[in-house]
Amino acid sequence: MASALPIKFTENLQLSSVGIQPASIGFNSCTLESDHYICVRQKLDDNAQPEVIIVNLKNGNSVMRRPIKADSAIMHWSKEIIALKAGGKTLQIFDLGAKSKIKSTTMQEDVVYWKWFSDSSIGLVTDTAVYHWNIFDASQVSPQKVFERNQNLAGCQIINYRVSADEKWMVVVGISQREGRVVGSMQLYSRDRGISQSIEGHAAAFGTLRLEDGVSDTKLFTFANRSATGAKLHIVEVDHQAPNPTFTKKAVDIYFPAEAVNDFPVAMQVSEKYKVIYLVTKYGFIHLYDLETGTTIFMNRISSDTIFTTAIDEESLGIVGVNRKGQVLSVSVDENTIIPYLLQNPENAELAYKLASRAGLPGADQLYQQRFDQLLNSGDYQQAAKTAANSPQGFLRTPQTIERFKSVPQQQGQLSVILQYFGMLLDKGKLNEHETLELARPVLQQNRKHLLEKWMNEGKLGCSEQLGDLVRVHDTALAQRIYQEAGASQKVIAAMAESGNFDQILPYSRSVGYTPDFNALLQHITRVNPEKGAEFATNIAREDPSLIDIDRTVDIFQSQGMIQQATAFLLDVLAANKPEQGQLQTRLLEMNLLNAPQVADAILGNEMFSYFDQEKIARLCENAGLLTRALEHYEDPASIKRCIVQTDKIPEEFLINYFGKLTVELGLECLDEMLRVNIRQNLQAVINVAKKYSDLFGPTRIIDLLEKYRTAEGLYFYLGGIVNFSEDKDVTFKYIEAATKMGQMQEVERICRESNHYDGQRVMNFLKEQRLTEQLPLIIVGDRFNFVHDLVLYLYKNQQFKSIEVYVQRVNPSRTPAVVGGLLDVDCDEGIIKGLLSSVPPQSVPIDELVSEVESRNRLKLLLPFLEQTLATGNQQPAVYNALAKIYIDSNNNPEKFLKENDLYDTLTVGKYCEKRDPNLAFIAYQKGQNDLELINITNENSMFRAQARYLLTRADPEIWQYVLSDNNIHRRSMVDQVISTAVPESTDPEQVSIAVKAFIDADMPVELIELLEKIILEPSTFSDNSNLQNLLMLTAAKSDRGRVAGYIQNLDNYDPDEIAQQCIEVGMFEEAFLIYKKANNHLEATNVLVDHVVSIDRAQEYADQVDRPDVWSKVGKAQLDGLRVGDGIESYIRAQDPSNHQEVIEIATHAGKDEELIKYLRMARKTLREPAVDTALAFCLARTDQLAELEDFLRGTNVANIEESGDKAYAEGHHEAAKIFFTSISNWAKLATTLVHLGDYQAAVECARKANSVKVWKQVNEACVAKKEFRLAQICGLNLIVHADELADLVKQYEREGYFDELITLLEAGLGLERVHMGVFTSLGVALSKYHPERVMEHLRIFWGRVNIPKLITACEEAHLWPELVFLYSHYDEYDNAALAMMERAADAWEHQSFKETVIKVANLEIYYRALNFYLQEQPPLITDLLQALTPRIDVNRVVRMFEKSDNIPLIKPFLLNVQTQNKRAVNDAINDLLIEEEDYKQLRDSVENFDNYEAVALAQRLEKHDLVFFRQIAANIYRKNKRWDKSIALSKQDKLYKDAIETAAMSGKTEVVEELLRYFVDIGSKECYVGMLYACYDLLPMHTVMEISWRHGLNDFTMPFMINYMAQQSATIEQLKQDNEARNAREAAEKKDEDTGPILGQSRLMLTQGPVQSQSPAPYANGIMPQPTGYRAF
Repeated sequence: MASALPIKFTENLQLSSVGIQPASIGFNSCTLESDHYICVRQKLDDNAQPEVIIVNLKNGNSVMRRPIKADSAIMHWSKEIIALKAGGKTLQIFDLGAKSKIKSTTMQEDVVYWKWFSDSSIGLVTDTAVYHWNIFDASQVSPQKVFERNQNLAGCQIINYRVSADEKWMVVVGISQREGRVVGSMQLYSRDRGISQSIEGHAAAFGTLRLEDGVSDTKLFTFANRSATGAKLHIVEVDHQAPNPTFTKKAVDIYFPAEAVNDFPVAMQVSEKYKVIYLVTKYGFIHLYDLETGTTIFMNRISSDTIFTTAIDEESLGIVGVNRKGQVLSVSVDENTIIPYLLQNPENAELAYKLASRAGLPGADQLYQQRFDQLLNSGDYQQAAKTAANSPQGFLRTPQTIERFKSVPQQQGQLSVILQYFGMLLDKGKLNEHETLELARPVLQQNRKHLLEKWMNEGKLGCSEQLGDLVRVHDTALAQRIYQEAGASQKVIAAMAESGNFDQILPYSRSVGYTPDFNALLQHITRVNPEKGAEFATNIAREDPSLIDIDRTVDIFQSQGMIQQATAFLLDVLAANKPEQGQLQTRLLEMNLLNAPQVADAILGNEMFSYFDQEKIARLCENAGLLTRALEHYEDPASIKRCIVQTDKIPEEFLINYFGKLTVELGLECLDEMLRVNIRQNLQAVINVAKKYSDLFGPTRIIDLLEKYRTAEGLYFYLGGIVNFSEDKDVTFKYIEAATKMGQMQEVERICRESNHYDGQRVMNFLKEQRLTEQLPLIIVGDRFNFVHDLVLYLYKNQQFKSIEVYVQRVNPSRTPAVVGGLLDVDCDEGIIKGLLSSVPPQSVPIDELVSEVESRNRLKLLLPFLEQTLATGNQQPAVYNALAKIYIDSNNNPEKFLKENDLYDTLTVGKYCEKRDPNLAFIAYQKGQNDLELINITNENSMFRAQARYLLTRADPEIWQYVLSDNNIHRRSMVDQVISTAVPESTDPEQVSIAVKAFIDADMPVELIELLEKIILEPSTFSDNSNLQNLLMLTAAKSDRGRVAGYIQNLDNYDPDEIAQQCIEVGMFEEAFLIYKKANNHLEATNVLVDHVVSIDRAQEYADQVDRPDVWSKVGKAQLDGLRVGDGIESYIRAQDPSNHQEVIEIATHAGKDEELIKYLRMARKTLREPAVDTALAFCLARTDQLAELEDFLRGTNVANIEESGDKAYAEGHHEAAKIFFTSISNWAKLATTLVHLGDYQAAVECARKANSVKVWKQVNEACVAKKEFRLAQICGLNLIVHADELADLVKQYEREGYFDELITLLEAGLGLERVHMGVFTSLGVALSKYHPERVMEHLRIFWGRVNIPKLITACEEAHLWPELVFLYSHYDEYDNAALAMMERAADAWEHQSFKETVIKVANLEIYYRALNFYLQEQPPLITDLLQALTPRIDVNRVVRMFEKSDNIPLIKPFLLNVQTQNKRAVNDAINDLLIEEEDYKQLRDSVENFDNYEAVALAQRLEKHDLVFFRQIAANIYRKNKRWDKSIALSKQDKLYKDAIETAAMSGKTEVVEELLRYFVDIGSKECYVGMLYACYDLLPMHTVMEISWRHGLNDFTMPFMINYMAQQSATIEQLKQDNEARNAREAAEKKDEDTGPILGQSRLMLTQGPVQSQSPAPYANGIMPQPTGYRAF
């Protein structure tokens, strides 16, 4: 069996499985900077958006897609940071996790290669230099130049850039093609020296190595090169540092197989752990070399495709790479197999030894043990110590090794071996626990504790609980560190307490998850240091209160009198305010209420707790004088009343807020109690509470309460607080009543004036009843509620004339009209009224109301003195003038003058007043005030239309005109007649006339409008020559009376001909429009009318003859052209000498076939134009008229024709000779070739196609040649087509459609030798052969299977039923499943045993195995064993057995079953056993049941014990024996008299009773031989007394004597041995006691590290009074 490989090889991922296209997997688009991320740039097609795909190899191959357009993208080694490059120069760094930009820069030159060379920096290689860019250094804005590139890298493709770990050495690697091979070039640069060296090489890497006896690592540079003469791996030292030994340069050969002629190294990585060089080649070979010696460790091929990028893995164990197939592969050293692999070759023993030591690899333990023993025995103790120290995985670093070194005598003047050993271990790394203990004891005995501290800080000690116990006596802090490292949590906490570091205990316990007895610990700390104890308890409570007993903790604090600390502790513990904490809350409050009431007050004030005993705390608060807190927590009404009456001890604000918490009933009871107990003290508080909660308690109930105790004062102050906000009328009335009783008349006056919420009648009646001396409140109420009449009556009756004057003068002068009216109603003297009016400021009196009041009583003249007085004071109110106007109208005192001259009266009011009295006066008023609607109504009602017409014209308001001209106006005709006959002729204002005309237009009154306009224009007037009016007249006539238009055209001259003509055209009056244009000499427009509207081309032509103008001829020509009178149109254009419309002329004439006429026109056009369209059309016309000679002359001359377009048209219309002339003149070989095809000149067409070198041309010429059966020329064209994959399918379809199968095959076979041949050609040839020459398919596939599209050929072969070929394709496409299935399904044609066996073992679907077995069972039973032999490694043996048992064919697979029986499966064992029983092969059955125990033992034994043959029954007995069924086995052996078997079974049972029973059986049957055999075989199981009894009773002493002799001899020897052992032990103990008393433990040492114990000083008193806890470890 082949040995296991020394590497682990794994396929981590297939990139195509995560949506990455094969085209995107390459050096330029796929990057791998570490084993964390793969970054791929991908664009599916030209229309797709580019994206960057990031595969996280460390997160289950998760995929991240980002729409990023960049030239290159590389991911950070381990962070979600991406570096992007665009345009070769622009660099940007993004943090994908934070979605932010880190840095960006623009280089001066293109970056041709870049790479992360450290966790923070990127290396950038340009065409001239190398830069470094620290991404996380904010001060480094742009990349820093490191060195210039050497000339040896010129023209090279840069494939790698490496930097040493200390960033002092760099190497740039490039490759180039020279002399038919790939040459590697490198530039090695030293930063310290600032110099470069050019080296030939393909791959390079840096590494470090600790040489033997080296004090530091040696820096190495390794590179590989394959030249024309050979391949070498070089390992050299850089930056040698004394006193390190010098590294000898290594140069070893690199092996390349003979077939890998062009292979070369592409990547190199150095494993820092194993110090192994990984070298990867282009052809996918992996090489492993030892870094120190350069020895080849392993070489093999891991990939059939090129691995184009690699990276070292995260732990520097191996490498990860990506090949062009998209496989992500990882290779690393297999730690379990590499050493055994090397040891297979004795020459590699030293390498295996060093590698195992260097990396701690298993497999070399025996080698190390032998070398260690050899060195120790030879006295080379130093090397032995080094060997033990460097042993793989430290397997020699055992207590036994230490004892052996301690037993070595110390050489004079040298360090002891044990010390050298410990020194080596300390240099190498960390000691284990036993080594640390052995070293620590002598160090502490010599008081050199600082050495332990130093080693501890360096991490060199293996900490254990025993070491901590050892150190604790000397240094508690150091012991604490050791306990922490060892995980001895209990002792760590004890050490912290002992050293007083209480604040560290809780964080440590939390960090390690250990919970000590905090209660005991807290009690002790509190007793020693109360403040620390309180702090410790608080910290615990904050972290997790469940860790301590809260009640016990509080008891501890109270026992020490630490009320403050207990309070602080409980406040922290109870901060969550949970229901289950109620008892603790009560205890906290009780404690403070008894000792520090202020603290309790503060706690209760912060409302921290909710679940304490409310009643108890309230009682304590009351006793402590905290009445506010007592009230907050009392719920008993009696207790509340008892406390609340003491208002002198309760803050007012609290008291008010407290009532808000009580029920309404309880609140009222408390108020009642407060008034009852001490009304004088509590009245103010009651009033304040009542005002605050008036809405809640209800004003009525509060008023009743206050009235109950007859406190008017209380009512006044209570109601005064709410009356301003209350809307209750009773409240306001009660307040007015109380204020009146209290004599607060000013307040009564204020409320009566300001309040809106009282019953005016009720208050007025109350005030009347009170007979007040001051009537102002009464006046205010009467004024506000409009009780003026009653008020005036009351005051008039009571002779309160002064109060009436006060009312109208001070209170409300605006009520003067009502007061005057009231006085008039009581028949007051006019003198009093006039005196009252004269005393009131006129500006304060509403004149309108006053006039209305007086006018309604027919006493208007009474106001004349007042009004005149009002005017005299400068009052300009319209109401005054309105009143005067009414007085003048009624008295007929020249009202017209007043109405016309005065501008201050209200025209509408006065007009209404005059309408029934005098309409003319109303007209004057309305006209003055422009009261349009009222004026129109009064004039209509009184037939005053002339006045109305004059007013409308003067008013000039379009809206008024619209109103009067409305169809709804029944007086419209009368008004219009007056406008036309009177108003308009009298007017001289053109604006007024214009507005009137427009109004008629808007009213759609054309007849009336014409009458109006004729009145204005045709009759002599100011407006007769007005152009606008003439235009309007003609437009109106055109719309409503067309017969008048012709006359207007002749009679009028000032109208706008263009506008009027256009209007005529719009209404269909084309002749009138023509006359207008003709009269205006606008010939072009006149022609347009004839052409476009009259539609008479003949009249237009006649008119053109008359005027003979070019523009007219052009218009006529265009019309003729549109009317398809092409010849006449061209002639008209020629007469006009107008080439401007050449495009349309060319198009229409060409379609009409008027080539001769068009030629004339185009020649005319060329006199003034040099347009491509003109020359192109002329050339094409010459071609269409077959004037080929003139065409050639034209083309040779100067022209701007689009010759290609003309050629295309000629070609399209079949003028191939002309097309030939066109294409020849411009050397358009592509189109010329197509033209020649149509002319039948195929040879020339092929030559032209070759010159054109266009796929389209080749395709056209090929189709033509095939159609004409010119297959030789068609093949020439076809060879130029098949190299284009897109054209191949169409070409094949063309040949197949025409039935030229052999010619197609000939063409494709000829194309196989082309330089640009592609896979499609090979594939298409294969498909064609499968259809038309199936006998040649296999030959084609065997030669070209690697260059065909296998899936496509698989389909073709299936359709053609070519089964052997189909199997061949499946096998070479790695579709072994389908290959196997195809062989079975088409066995007659495709099955061959050897081939099938080789194929089926490679299938992925194991179900095919079982189908194959069924197939062979039916078709090829003799070969089924051979097939099973091949399938054994992967097949389910149990299922196979079940399958063949079901079909009853187990004997057929007996060889297979015997072969796999080593797997010890029950189904196999049962099948074989059944088969052997059936064949009666007891020998093989015995071997089966003895060697393979996985079967139903009891069932098989029961079956065999009934067998006829004794051999099978013997096997049954053996089976019983193996299953410890001793009685059954012995009984079966006795039955068949197989006494030897019975004796052996008894001996194996180990049971005395079984042996004794069988012994007695043999005695009973008289078998003395069996008796002696039992004594011998069961010697250890037979008690001495039993044997002696049986021997004595049955006379068998002679047969028993050998047993007795042997027993006595053995007993004597045992006693003697015990005696010797006891004496030796006593001697050894005596010697050891003497050595301990007189000598050192480990011998003398000049460093005194191994001397025996010394007397130490008495330990210091316990720190902080805490005694160290027992450790359970006994001191030595």
